[in-house]
Amino acid sequence: MNISLESTAGASMSYEHGESHAEKVLSNRDVYVGDFDGLLPHGMGRYTWLNGTIYDGQWEKNKITGRGKILWPSGAAYEGEISGGFLHGSGSLFAVDGSIYKGSWMMSRQHGKGIKTYSNLDEYDGFWREGLQEGFGTYKWSNGNTYSGNWKAGKMSGKGVMKWANGDLFDGDWLDGLENGSGYYKYADGSLYVGIWSRGLKDGHGTFFPTGSRTPYQPYSESIVCGNKVQSLGPASFFSNEGPVSKMVSKRSKVNRWSMIGCLRNTKRISHRASSLDGIWNVNDTCVSSSSENTSHTLCSTDESQLELLDDRILVYDREYMQGVLITERMRYCDFGRPQRAKWHCKMSKQPKRPGETIYGGHRSYYLMLNLQLGIRYTVGKITPVPMREVRSSDFGPRARIRMYFPSRGSQFTPPHNSVGFFWKDYCPMVFRNLREMFKIDAADYMMSVCGGDGLKELSSPGKSGSIFYLSQDERFLIKTLRKYELKILLKMLPNYYGHVGAYDNTLITKFFGLHRLTIKGRKVRFVVMGNMFRTELRIHRRYDLKGSSHGRSTSKHNNNENTTLKDLDLSYVFNLEKSWRESLFRQISLDCKFLESQSIIDYSMLLGLHFRAPEHLKAYSKSQNLLEHSANSADDNSDIQLRDEVKTPLKGLRLVAHEPSSVSSLPGSHIRGSTLRASAADNKEVDLLLPGTGRLRVQLGVNMPAEANWKPLHNKGLDAAEFNPVEVYDVVLYFGIIDILQEYNMTKKFEHCCKSLKHDPLSISAVAPKMYSRRFVEFLEKVFPD
Repeated sequence: MNISLESTAGASMSYEHGESHAEKVLSNRDVYVGDFDGLLPHGMGRYTWLNGTIYDGQWEKNKITGRGKILWPSGAAYEGEISGGFLHGSGSLFAVDGSIYKGSWMMSRQHGKGIKTYSNLDEYDGFWREGLQEGFGTYKWSNGNTYSGNWKAGKMSGKGVMKWANGDLFDGDWLDGLENGSGYYKYADGSLYVGIWSRGLKDGHGTFFPTGSRTPYQPYSESIVCGNKVQSLGPASFFSNEGPVSKMVSKRSKVNRWSMIGCLRNTKRISHRASSLDGIWNVNDTCVSSSSENTSHTLCSTDESQLELLDDRILVYDREYMQGVLITERMRYCDFGRPQRAKWHCKMSKQPKRPGETIYGGHRSYYLMLNLQLGIRYTVGKITPVPMREVRSSDFGPRARIRMYFPSRGSQFTPPHNSVGFFWKDYCPMVFRNLREMFKIDAADYMMSVCGGDGLKELSSPGKSGSIFYLSQDERFLIKTLRKYELKILLKMLPNYYGHVGAYDNTLITKFFGLHRLTIKGRKVRFVVMGNMFRTELRIHRRYDLKGSSHGRSTSKHNNNENTTLKDLDLSYVFNLEKSWRESLFRQISLDCKFLESQSIIDYSMLLGLHFRAPEHLKAYSKSQNLLEHSANSADDNSDIQLRDEVKTPLKGLRLVAHEPSSVSSLPGSHIRGSTLRASAADNKEVDLLLPGTGRLRVQLGVNMPAEANWKPLHNKGLDAAEFNPVEVYDVVLYFGIIDILQEYNMTKKFEHCCKSLKHDPLSISAVAPKMYSRRFVEFLEKVFPD
């Protein structure tokens, strides 16, 4: 709660000099009764505002400072320390909704240690930062659920333990209020799943221990003795920051007297029991975890005799999940009885690596990042208080700028900092301020995202431009270094760009939010801040940069992963969209390409992201032929070969429902401005995408668009269809946009080459080339999205 008290500086008091205590009526009709020091209220006093607000407490030289009580007309009340008219220090707030906060304050926001009891009888006891839970804290819901662990920006983030009223428990990593990372889930019946989670869903390999199994973990809040140390066997003992810890316990436990043995032998059998998709859980719901509802019984119920094989071997199940969907399951046996030293092989994949390398102290880009953040914080803070207005012609161009020098010792206008002094230039601040407003990006959120304490992440360049990319920690914004000619192109096209994105809400063109230049010791570095189109609710399994060309348009197959940007020759799918969506798509592509033609822009790309709802083909089908050949020639019963019949293809999970703004889950990003798409299957109404186990997502042009992916090589080079035997259709969710739009034709090496080889007038080639490029670009996309 942000609370401030009205200043009394503008009101005059009529009283005789030297009076130390009096009741005075101010010129604005407020009333003060209390002590004075000369002409100023000082000591104890009671101030009553005309609107009924009352402060009774200590004053210091006309400022409300010290301990006191505040009563608001709404019924809210505060008792505690105040400084300069702000709630500052320790104090208690009794809000009008019945909630009570007791703890530390800073500038009228909860900050530090505090306890808050909510009107619904929920309670949080822990640390706060600027009004939000941050640090370690315990939240108890009125329905009996409890979370103890780390918080960030008001959400569960970091290590933590969630215990539900029904007895279920999750101990592991959290991000933005969802399980995200390594951890274990213990069901009320005693069964246990150890694995990886991604945004609240099981994602990757893990191991399930049925009810009655002896497991390599101790119950919640218990510990074991390893040597002379007491060690928790929570998730921190299961996993390191880099992934699963291969050697979990090096010595026998003095409590249980067993060691972790090499186990989980492959039985080459798959359980054919019925299985259900993991549901969505909500910590505020009474039922809480639909994933726990009979899940352990349904998926892995087993005979007690099977659990007591040879007294030392227990039955466990290796599982693989993809975004909450169970893909494969394999039965194995664990041996905890043999007194030999070996590793416990829990077949779990690492958590999907997030893109980028965090910039830390000592990193080559550390001081560059500090200067960039300081400059953005300064200029955004300077332009935000200026009243909103329509942009003028004088707001565009290289002369519309803010220039400032930031000495390391600080100045009258700039704060001191720990880097070398630098010059800062902010181009067209009013234009980019309006663009951020246009895309509903709050100035405080923008500064927190780009300039927050967590720093930026540096990405390797996916192209040949040599640019360096930085990613904000919340992945909402990309920062790209520019060459001088690229900056000139952007400034030149900015007036028309501003008009284009203002006229077309659904434009697919890159969203720009800031343009800056740093000068450090004579070296100039230019930056542009853009929206990250892959800040999505769903995990991106494949990403492509498509230009409609085959020349040099393939990537090396070495070390490819989900963060690898593939190219035209790597694409082997076409995508079927609803007819009206396809029409809307190409209508917008045509408008965007005409705009780029008018600016003589070429060499742009369609950046395409794919989320496979049933993505078992990523491994299983690409290896199916080799697996069958190996299985036919191998007689080893303990091999880890996964047979074709072990692959389970789940039911299609895409469903469109009528749009409900209050029900959709939406990450803050740069796409929220576009309109919601309509579907013929819903009587031409606006629709949301409902995904079992994930959520309800708003469908927009280029965002959360469901489609069918058909396997079809678009280029024949190096592809032999006889080598593949894939499932024909996959359910996918698409994300796409047009990027790399800062390349003018007359800035490319191709321009000079074409003029010399064709002996044409440069002006005529410059006029024709952008049209030729856009035509080829659209023709290729028509193949990717066939009618």
